[in-house]
Amino acid sequence: MTPLTSDYALEVVNLKKAFGGLVVTQDVSLTIRPGERRLIIGPNGAGKTTLFNQISGDLRPNSGEIKLFGKDVTPFTPYKRAHLGLSRTYQIITLFSDDTLEHNVTLGLLGLRPSRWQMWRPLSYYSDLSIEARRTLDTVGLLHLADHPVSDIAYGEKRRVELAMAMAQKPRVLLLDEPLAGLSNTERAQVKALVGSIPRETTVIMIEHDMDTALDLAESVTLLNYGRVIVDGDRDAVIADERTREVYLGV
Repeated sequence: MTPLTSDYALEVVNLKKAFGGLVVTQDVSLTIRPGERRLIIGPNGAGKTTLFNQISGDLRPNSGEIKLFGKDVTPFTPYKRAHLGLSRTYQIITLFSDDTLEHNVTLGLLGLRPSRWQMWRPLSYYSDLSIEARRTLDTVGLLHLADHPVSDIAYGEKRRVELAMAMAQKPRVLLLDEPLAGLSNTERAQVKALVGSIPRETTVIMIEHDMDTALDLAESVTLLNYGRVIVDGDRDAVIADERTREVYLGV
C-alpha cells in the first residue's frame, strides 16, 4: 500500500454531482482527521449515499476534488482507491449468496493482491488468503459459519460478513453505509460493538438513521440536506444546533 501522509485522512472539496436537471450534491466540502469517527446524517434524499459513492469512486463527480491522505484520487477507480486504503460497505448488502462466508471474504482479499488473480485457479490455491478470511470471520463472531453459504445465514449475520470483508482489507478509511439498517435490537448491539472495536488506525465515516446508537460511536457529525452541508462539527454542538433540530429531528 502506498504510504500517504496528510493532516487529513479525507478531504472533499466543493464536490458537485447532478443527474440530468437534479443536483444531488452541491459544493460539499469536508475535512476528516485520521482516526476520526464521523457520522453523516440527513433526511431521505439528502445525498448521503451519493456522497459515499463519489468518495469510493463508484460515481464520478461533475466537479470538485477528493483527497485521500493528501493525494487527489478524484480520477481514480474504486480498485485503485482500495489499494490506497479506502474500503466500504453498502446500504444494500452485496454478497455472493450461493458462496460460503469464507469464499466471500477471500474474494474481497483477492482484489488487493499485488499479483494478478488467475480466474482458472480454485480459491483453495490461495491458502494464505483463506487463512486470513477465517481469521477475520472469527473477529466478527462468524468463524463457526465459515463453510456455510451466505444464503443460509440470517440478515444480521450477513451484515457482519460485509463488515468482515471491508475490515479484511485493513482500510485506513472505512465508509459504512447504514450498517444497522434492518437489524433487531440484539443484532444492532452486536454490530455496534464491532464498529466500536475498530482500531484507531482506521478512520470511520458512517451513514446511519439509528441516531441513539450512531451517536454513541460518533465524535463529529455532518448534516446534509438537498445535497448541501447544513451543519458540521462536534457531535454535541451539531445535535444541539437549531438547524439540525429543524431539518432532521423535526422539532
